[in-house]
Amino acid sequence: MSRPSRSYVVALTGGIAAGKSAVSRRFEALGIHVYDADIASREVVASGTEGLRAVTEHFGNGVLDTTGQLDRAAMRQRVFGNDTERRALEAIIHPRVRAWIHDHALADRGPYCLLAIPLLAENLEHYRWVDRVLVVDAPETVQLDRLVQRDGIDEVLARRMIERQATRTERLTLAHDVIENSGDEAALDHAVSTLHERYLVLAQDRY
Repeated sequence: MSRPSRSYVVALTGGIAAGKSAVSRRFEALGIHVYDADIASREVVASGTEGLRAVTEHFGNGVLDTTGQLDRAAMRQRVFGNDTERRALEAIIHPRVRAWIHDHALADRGPYCLLAIPLLAENLEHYRWVDRVLVVDAPETVQLDRLVQRDGIDEVLARRMIERQATRTERLTLAHDVIENSGDEAALDHAVSTLHERYLVLAQDRY
């Protein structure tokens, strides 16, 4: 039987500070490509891109730094508390991020690949084409502790950041697979290894 036209695609998501990056690194160590929406959001507005031109056409050159790159701090200040400007920025960046992720997934030649999409639950309609959803899950109390320690912020801000995202229940409803990550990171090794074998089988079953 001929090879499928693209790799098997697993969308990886989870709440803030749930441990998505730690899981991604372990899949990458097994030779699996991970295409990250956060990286995509930088790539699509890199110097010289059509995306950056669209940003400057709307917001002006004041959002560029001295090297011609997007000044992210200036951009955040520009859209902070201004829903109209935030939506304008999202209208420029989000479709390009989705296209970047889709193009990279289609071009992947491994047995399967991962798409790291923190806001998958909030944007599910744009990702109906993925084959499977993996959720990295942690209790909100664990997320809070990690956020406070990781970012050096107080609990009030950490809680506000968590509340801006989809709920834990909303994410888990989407999941085909769940990695529970409330303890030591070392426990992730076995979970990722087990899922890696499962995904290899699922990818092979398409032949």
